[in-house]
Amino acid sequence: KLPLTVEEILNFGDSNRELFIKSSTYSIIPVTVAEMGLTISWIFSSDPKSISFSVVYQEAEDTPLDQCKVLIPMTRCNSHKETIRGQVKVRNPGIYTLIFDNTFSRFISKRVFYHLAIERPVIYDGSDFP
Repeated sequence: KLPLTVEEILNFGDSNRELFIKSSTYSIIPVTVAEMGLTISWIFSSDPKSISFSVVYQEAEDTPLDQCKVLIPMTRCNSHKETIRGQVKVRNPGIYTLIFDNTFSRFISKRVFYHLAIERPVIYDGSDFP
């Protein structure tokens, strides 16, 4: 578990990060977001086989997990065959947690190569209008 801030993700650059997820376990990447309107996007692949993926929203750190909102339900991804891309729009400040779940795999550990990005909305102010 490594909580990330928007600034840390903005400083990721184009490099990929790597997670090692043992068999029968899962790994989470919580992203703490204070401003609305941002878009959190991700790209990931796994090796050697598939991984399950989910995104949940938590209003505050002390919010019980059963009260968290599931934004993307747990889905088994063939990320060993194709790169998985996705994004979620930040509608409320809080913690957006990406979950990479390998609990279904009893013997095979996985490596997940991922890249996160944060996009701020472009606000048009009309300044280039003649």
